Amino acid sequence: MLKSIIAAAVLSLVAGSALAQTKTEIVMQYPYPELFTETHKRIAEEFAKVHPEIKVTMRAPYESYEDATQKVLREAVTNQMPDVSFQGLNRIRVLVDKNIPAPLDGYIAAEKDFDKQGFHQAMYDIGTAGGKVFALPFAISLPIVYVNLDLVKQAGGDVDNLPKSWDELLTLARKIKALGNDTNGVTYAWDITGNWLWQAPVFARGGTMLNADETKVAFDGPEGKFAINMIARLVNEGGMPNLDQPSMRAAFAAGKTGFHVTSTSDLNKVTQMTGGKFALKTIPFPDVASPNGRLPAGGNVVLILAKDKTKRDAAWEAVKFWTGPKGAAIMAETTGYMPPNKVANDVYLKDFYVKNPNNYTAVGQLPLLTKWYAFPGDNGLKITDVIKDHLNSIISGARAKEPEAVLADMTADVQKLLPKTTGAAR
Repeated sequence: MLKSIIAAAVLSLVAGSALAQTKTEIVMQYPYPELFTETHKRIAEEFAKVHPEIKVTMRAPYESYEDATQKVLREAVTNQMPDVSFQGLNRIRVLVDKNIPAPLDGYIAAEKDFDKQGFHQAMYDIGTAGGKVFALPFAISLPIVYVNLDLVKQAGGDVDNLPKSWDELLTLARKIKALGNDTNGVTYAWDITGNWLWQAPVFARGGTMLNADETKVAFDGPEGKFAINMIARLVNEGGMPNLDQPSMRAAFAAGKTGFHVTSTSDLNKVTQMTGGKFALKTIPFPDVASPNGRLPAGGNVVLILAKDKTKRDAAWEAVKFWTGPKGAAIMAETTGYMPPNKVANDVYLKDFYVKNPNNYTAVGQLPLLTKWYAFPGDNGLKITDVIKDHLNSIISGARAKEPEAVLADMTADVQKLLPKTTGAAR
């Protein structure tokens, strides 16, 4: 009997050792820890329950989308990339151009009844470049307006008839600003990564960043002039303070701002920060002109960077779970983002939007969704910085009185950085 017990124990140890030896480890890295750390922790816990053979190790998060892309570009040279990386929607292009991520088409084709797990063509389109799928969307956001209903009431506004245009918003913002006590009428998170809230008002009027073959700046037309003048009006008429994005968020959450225009991604965090100090409501982004008005989809996608086939296969299982029904639902519940997965919305989140109407504001704008534009060529990231610098000259007040002159200078500077050869638009 004793020999049998010893033999069984030995077999158990051997089996456990074998399992440990065959366990595949994949390294994952994601941006914006203040928004996503809890999200990825919860998804990883659920993934471990169904895939004990795969160990997910999290690297220290990227600070931002720019930081994420720049680090991967450097690490690709030294072969130190993570196996799975979450990147901004507008950064797929630069990584694909450098042949860094693995194409996912073979994995997708091998899946059975993938559509029944909530995956659909629109999800593939977001991460497609050059006719191949290189990424699946994880978290989608759109620009919306956060409203402090208490300040609206104090300023004599109608909480049941909130602004639908920039003119209406600015009129009410001036009244809120006049309340005093360090109150801001409006803030606009213009410095969000990738010029997202510069693209938004241009796209909302039906404009584009470049012409069809991406050889010439196109944001200097009527749509761009409307956008640059609107941003200047926020400063000149709305008295918008010169704050960075975290400071704007904190001021709104403290009850010091009437209207805060930013991403849906902030919703969960802002709601927690307000702590019920005032009535919070979200409304759609103003002045989206039909029929051509659109809004850029923000958020991030997940790519497989692993070179080893075993790690790639394990990484695919993780990518499926993170973007699948369970992972997408956890993401929606812990952030303000929208899940692109159909089953997550239709099954897991069936009652979520009823109980959380502020989260539904962006969902109602989904028909307006378009790609977050990425500038072509090796200067793509530099162009982003150039545009940000010009916008900053307005926000800081230095050139707030000459927005169209700023637009002309911005146009000239961006034009110089575009590739000299023509190319098809993506």
